Amino acid sequence: MRALSLPLDLLAWLGRQGTRAVAISALLGLVLPQLSALFRPLVEEAIFVLLVLAFLRVDPVAVVAHMRRPRLVALALSWMLIAVPVMVGLVLHATGLIALHPDIALAAFIATAAPPIMAAPAFIALIGLDGALSLALVGGGMLLTPLAAPLIGAFLIGEVLPIDAVALGIRLTALLAASAGLATLIRRLAGSVRVAAAKEHVDGLNVLILFVFAVAVMDGVAARFLETPFFTLGIAALTFVVALTQMGVTLLVFGRVRRDHAFVLAHAAGNRNMGLLVAALGGTLPDLAWLYFGLGQLPIYLLPWLLKPVATRLAANQASRDAGHAGPDKTS
Repeated sequence: MRALSLPLDLLAWLGRQGTRAVAISALLGLVLPQLSALFRPLVEEAIFVLLVLAFLRVDPVAVVAHMRRPRLVALALSWMLIAVPVMVGLVLHATGLIALHPDIALAAFIATAAPPIMAAPAFIALIGLDGALSLALVGGGMLLTPLAAPLIGAFLIGEVLPIDAVALGIRLTALLAASAGLATLIRRLAGSVRVAAAKEHVDGLNVLILFVFAVAVMDGVAARFLETPFFTLGIAALTFVVALTQMGVTLLVFGRVRRDHAFVLAHAAGNRNMGLLVAALGGTLPDLAWLYFGLGQLPIYLLPWLLKPVATRLAANQASRDAGHAGPDKTS
């Protein structure tokens, strides 16, 4: 029994480290390039496991509650998947940046037209906010992306992208259904009480899978840094600027929404599933766009750790308001 309990104890300890452990895993992805070739074939499997863990980590009843009141989710997804990339495209066209370097348009496309990352509910859970709302955004975004992404891509890049909307929609729907089905099966076999009690172990698994994914997508980034360190650092800084700008503007746009929910929306807007669009484009990108894709994982992994104090304060303030004002929340 001790041989079994020790790994479980270590997994729970890892889960208790939360966003700190996730941030460290991203940095390890940069300094362990030798593992990239080993982990890169596991990217799809890692995404699937993360989504299963996300379904396990949140209360299904709470997700259904958000979907029964879809106004906030619908408005947020319209903002993320249509308004944001259109505004970015207008800025790029107006400033002539697309003509200066066409790869910029492709990088902008994967950074703004993609749905929220599949690990968003896991990150939000690690922060301590509403994972159910995050999961509703992920599910809705996955279903809407096959419709919105080809149109946004044509607008940004000026030609029809090689994305088969029907095939992509079927693939996304199957992935979502399979992961939700497996999570439901695990919950029924283990029991909801036991799953809830294993919260720290689930978080520990999240950290491990996120590490595998980080190492896989960082393939080639370390070599590029050795060749052009200042340029690479500049692109890395740009990924943080883009993520934080999307988050900040989203907080302003949804300023009338309760603060903790607005933070969940902002996190979804600033952390996009670029890998989904990269896969739809055949898994290959020009050098500059691929470099942005790899370095774009850094804000995804580091911002939850950096912004956790803000999220904790928002959650505490909202709890105080809820305790002081009885009645339903009319802004959500």
